[in-house]
Amino acid sequence: MAETLWWQKGVIYQIYPRSFKDSNGDGIGDIKGIIDKLDYLSWLGIDAIWLSPINVSPMYDFGYDISDYYNIDPGYGTLEDFDELIEKAHSYKIKIIMDLVINHTSHLHKWFNESRSSRDNNKRNWYIWRDPVKGKAPNNWRSAFGGSAWEWDPKTEQYYLHSFLKEQPDLNWRNPDMRQSIYKMMRFWLDRGVSGFRLDVVNWFVKDEKFRNNPFTLKPLDPEKHKYSRNRPEIHEYIKELRKVIDEYDERMTVGEVFSLPPGDPELSASFLGDGNNELHLAFDFSIMYRLWSAKQFYNYIKKWYKAIPENGWSCHVLSNHDQPRGRSRFMGGIDSEKRARLAAVFLLTVKGTPFLYYGEELGMKNTQISRRKIVDPLGKKYWPIYRGRDSARTPMLWNSREYGGFTKGRPWLPVDSGYKRLNVRYQMNDRYSILNLYRELIALRKKFKALNEGELIPKINGFNNIIAYFRQYEDEMFFVVLNFSSKEKKINAGERAQWKVMLSTHRTNREYLTSLSMNLAPYEATVIMKICEFK
Repeated sequence: MAETLWWQKGVIYQIYPRSFKDSNGDGIGDIKGIIDKLDYLSWLGIDAIWLSPINVSPMYDFGYDISDYYNIDPGYGTLEDFDELIEKAHSYKIKIIMDLVINHTSHLHKWFNESRSSRDNNKRNWYIWRDPVKGKAPNNWRSAFGGSAWEWDPKTEQYYLHSFLKEQPDLNWRNPDMRQSIYKMMRFWLDRGVSGFRLDVVNWFVKDEKFRNNPFTLKPLDPEKHKYSRNRPEIHEYIKELRKVIDEYDERMTVGEVFSLPPGDPELSASFLGDGNNELHLAFDFSIMYRLWSAKQFYNYIKKWYKAIPENGWSCHVLSNHDQPRGRSRFMGGIDSEKRARLAAVFLLTVKGTPFLYYGEELGMKNTQISRRKIVDPLGKKYWPIYRGRDSARTPMLWNSREYGGFTKGRPWLPVDSGYKRLNVRYQMNDRYSILNLYRELIALRKKFKALNEGELIPKINGFNNIIAYFRQYEDEMFFVVLNFSSKEKKINAGERAQWKVMLSTHRTNREYLTSLSMNLAPYEATVIMKICEFK
């Protein structure tokens, strides 16, 4: 068996920097704020931090519009601050992963300024420019943020492509000089000690060479089938090229955002792993974010995902991120929402694959209600009230019961959740039975036993009667995980007579011993049991 690497065994924690911790009172989180909280992240037990973009940006899309790949945005700090973050994180044995936004740049990036300066500029083809067709846009492609994906440039009398805002022109991945400049930039950060990259919308990099019109669908919010503007087969050759750059360095990794609309597309995500060794190390499949609260739907998600992964590939799992509603709110449940969040935590940290936690998920943070006048997300501003944007999942981290949850001494850039008096780190650290301590215990258990971080997953109950159960096994180590997704008591009879011990549970004491896996399960019970020995 090949050695399992840190990014396979570890737990990765996503930080949205604007919202994690403000060190200087300007209401915006920053790098020094993250440094100040490394002791907390070490206490929690995570292995790596994925930072949403911190490069220089005019913030039309809050960092996903980069104007300088080689520097840190002044709102977050300096290169020296970033070097300090890497050094101090490494002292806690925590690695740093950067967000790599290379489908597009800011319209203020120097590359684009050169590209739009004239038709014969040597960077003209670093972006995607097209002549009008019959006096109109080159084709029917639409921006993910609404309207045409083409913007007219009167100076050079051509259209440029932008898959998102018009302030985010798409790079031309078919241009080898542009790609080499991207790889040079990646080496700059890898040389500084970055342990990997999360690639934004990796399946959008390459567009159809003939710029054919996309067919239409009957989906009201997305009437376009993105046949020619995404998921082009040529992208895989470029990802293999990018992988060779990463492989110049020891133990670095990549994880790709392979964005597809509901219900998700595990086969598409898995295709970006190549043969398991020659493209991305990990790829997100977001199917779980589009599922209802149902054991059968959760089970079908992991079944399809594992089936799609290549033999030498590795899966990863995520319940929330900066673009989607927080898991606790998305899975609803009313007064049972925390119980569901606890069960989801056990699921995330015991299935096979690398877990990604979104900041605040370990506290059970929910979507925060934000009034229209306080919305800052361009999507929320444009589509309110049909769609209120992504701000509600990006609100400040809650550290204590002081004003603004201890996030800042100034006025926060987004409102703080009204439940911060109890829904905060300090309060939950002191509560043995808090969801925070559940996450910490799960991470510690996962680290201690190879069966839980690299062992095989053997299904036992596939969602029947709203229950999922599976074994995790590595050599002689065996665990049994059972999850009752129902608000009602359930009974299971999984056989397996042996000496078992409850290692972690939302409802049982860790000192409980069992002689078989015949059990009465409490509503929303999630229990992890270890085989101690066989009966003689």
